[in-house]
Amino acid sequence: MIAVVVSIATFMEVLDTTIANVALRHIAGSLAADQDESTWILTSYLVSNAIVLPVSGWLANVIGRKRFYMICVALFTLSSLLCAVSTSLSMMLVARVLQGIGGGGMAPTEQSMFADTFPPEKRAQAFALYGLTVVSAPAIGPVLGGWLTDNYSWHWVFLINLPVGLLSLTLVGLLVVEPEVLRRERRALLAQGLNIDVLGLILVVLGFGALQIFLDRYELDDGFSSDFISTLGVISLTSLVGLIVWELVHPQPVVNIRLLGYRSFGICCGLMFLVGFLLISTTQLLPQLAQTLLGYDATTAGMTLAVGGVATLILMPVAGVVTGRLIQPKWLILMAVLGTGWSMLAASRLDLSISFWSISATRISQVVWLPFLFIPLSAVSYVGLPPNRSNEASALFNLMRNLGGSVGVSFVTTMLAERTQFHHERLAEHITAYNGFGWRAPLAPIDAMVQAQASVMSYLDIFWLLGLLALITAPVILLLPRVPKGTALAH
Repeated sequence: MIAVVVSIATFMEVLDTTIANVALRHIAGSLAADQDESTWILTSYLVSNAIVLPVSGWLANVIGRKRFYMICVALFTLSSLLCAVSTSLSMMLVARVLQGIGGGGMAPTEQSMFADTFPPEKRAQAFALYGLTVVSAPAIGPVLGGWLTDNYSWHWVFLINLPVGLLSLTLVGLLVVEPEVLRRERRALLAQGLNIDVLGLILVVLGFGALQIFLDRYELDDGFSSDFISTLGVISLTSLVGLIVWELVHPQPVVNIRLLGYRSFGICCGLMFLVGFLLISTTQLLPQLAQTLLGYDATTAGMTLAVGGVATLILMPVAGVVTGRLIQPKWLILMAVLGTGWSMLAASRLDLSISFWSISATRISQVVWLPFLFIPLSAVSYVGLPPNRSNEASALFNLMRNLGGSVGVSFVTTMLAERTQFHHERLAEHITAYNGFGWRAPLAPIDAMVQAQASVMSYLDIFWLLGLLALITAPVILLLPRVPKGTALAH
């Protein structure tokens, strides 16, 4: 019951990272915002989410994990209502910032609850249920958002969070218990005097806030040719370097970077960055390809992801059973990374004649490996860590996934524009009066053909690069420690 209850809010929060994307045009029209202004509806959520994620472990320790979690769920639910009733862009942005703050604190707290609530032999199965929400919600979001927007209105994209949030608050209050070790740690922390890491908090806000805006706006604002983007890059780099140095020497760091010194945890964090990079970027790529090049509407394009989500739902419990019991976690992770790399390389052979089911099969081949990647990573990352550090470890672990997603989306967006321009120039060089078009052939259809071919070639380039990235990363997995069967998930 605890696993189900905690996963409810996870699903709601992860769903909101993608559900508003397909409704953005309708929201912008209702709030009288132009296209450039409307993107801040997405950016504002991601920025506040990115700021809260790294400090959520510290906040959970100070406030109390259960209390902090319920505050986050309540804030997320209330701000969802504010989003639904927004009458102006400024009101919507304020509501989305609050929503991001609430959502940013939920996922790390939930994952540490799983680590502390379940005994080692059942932890992988618990993370399998948690993994269902994290992996399936991004796929369901575009489909549900498109359906609600097309059949009702964009307001329901946010209103559906209300019953889920209220149910989660009620059940968490009744069923979830704060572990005694965390209560003792909190009392000891407060008894010795709370040494608030003010500089660390400031560096987190500046570093991760500027980084998220930098990644989200890089392509829209023409990269480093923009003074705004260049300034954000300098602020982010300086703040994050300063944060690392400062937190390594502070006695009560707001972000416990020292945890990355545990070999298993550090490697798993790096691999979780890769998971976010590949999962979120391809979640954007395939529907975008279907809409821009194949003429699919938002709902049909989203369905190409939903089919893959069904395959993930089926395999997630299987991965939970075999992790640590039948197969060493690191071999499952290696298999999954190699399989993901292969699926990305296979996707680089698509063309404009593909059908709906061909795209869906491509998505299935990409996400079918995720259960055997996500669950072993989520479970093994806590091996060797002190039990009283689970809150801070969860914060860093989830930060890596979200940061990987942000970097991945920015990377594929930038590469898509650059490679499309590159292929357009190369193809256009060969369009002459002597290669079949004739002297009087209209230029517009010819240019449209060249643009379509250049676009699809750029998508294929990106899939090839993502596959290569996965394969290059694979050898790092061999550095993960081998653990005895049956005790693979124990501290």
